[in-house]
Amino acid sequence: MKRLGLGVLGLGEGRSIISAGLHSDRWQVAALCDLNAELGRERCAEFGLDPTVFTTSLDALLANAAVDVVGIYTPDHLHADHILRCLRAGKHVVCTKPFLHDLSRAREVLDTARATGKRVMVGQSSRFFAPFKRQREHFATGFLGELNTVEAYYNADHRWFLAKPWARTDAFKWLYGGLSHPVDFIRWYLPDIEEVMGYSRLSENGQAGGLAHDDTFHFIYKAKSGRIARVSGTYSAPVTPTARDSNMSCVLRGSLGASQGDYYDLRYAWKTDAQSAVETFEDEDAFFFRFGGHSHHAGEYQRYIEYFADCLAQGTVPTPDPAEGIVTVALMQAMEEACTTGGPVKVRAVLARYGLEDLVQASS
Repeated sequence: MKRLGLGVLGLGEGRSIISAGLHSDRWQVAALCDLNAELGRERCAEFGLDPTVFTTSLDALLANAAVDVVGIYTPDHLHADHILRCLRAGKHVVCTKPFLHDLSRAREVLDTARATGKRVMVGQSSRFFAPFKRQREHFATGFLGELNTVEAYYNADHRWFLAKPWARTDAFKWLYGGLSHPVDFIRWYLPDIEEVMGYSRLSENGQAGGLAHDDTFHFIYKAKSGRIARVSGTYSAPVTPTARDSNMSCVLRGSLGASQGDYYDLRYAWKTDAQSAVETFEDEDAFFFRFGGHSHHAGEYQRYIEYFADCLAQGTVPTPDPAEGIVTVALMQAMEEACTTGGPVKVRAVLARYGLEDLVQASS
């Protein structure tokens, strides 16, 4: 099978997908692009790539016939423009989460993806982390019975992230940039979320670090099916020891059993009336975390680009697709509005405001 040519746009967060492409027999890293020429030279040296694969010009990357797919890892507020440019240049797209930072260009992105016929996948990497993949298998087989509720959280001391100048601008919001991981877990299991309410605040550490928006969150959801869920996250404070609690977790509670997948601990626990177990995937630590401690998780990226390659080969639609990604953004916007109004907000109303009523079905 011919290897797919990968172009990487944004070499800070894109570091993991470069590693993923180089370690996969399905991909060839064909081009790198970033406005920071020094960073480009650094990445080429780090991964032993010919310096000629790097460019500071997106136009040059898109004109490169060797590039079949562009991986977008640029600041959140640039995603819409970069997705559109890649699609119009005839490239398939993998875009890191959050898919979009707001809904202002969601219709244009959706229509362009449909018109070009190119595949677009939202890089929700946590779906491809071993404990969460195992949890999904248990759910899919009915092992846990009828799902009752989902709980997800992501707490991380990301004060280091504020060293990036754009992270301290009005364009960056932890609600989209961080909380999108546990929000995606909720929508993975309860795609019919119709209403949300919750609260947020900007912590003392976040204020001192120069954050423009809140960094502490608690939300509850109601699905059309009647099921309920909750999500929480904090991003500018120390976390509890991992021996006691994981930075990120997803808990499913069903009629026959309950389960919990953990990141970055590579741990999965489950219990039914008759038995219980704690499964570990510690032998895969070196696969998932190749550099930067646990701040980069290239193994998840490798798994999702290989999944994407399978979808392209088989002619199937990869998920999350643009419609699912846009509804998730609408849910996060509803969460943001709930924090402002102090009351519940319906996802349908947010979608309708942007002429996206046809996507209501994508949330059920």
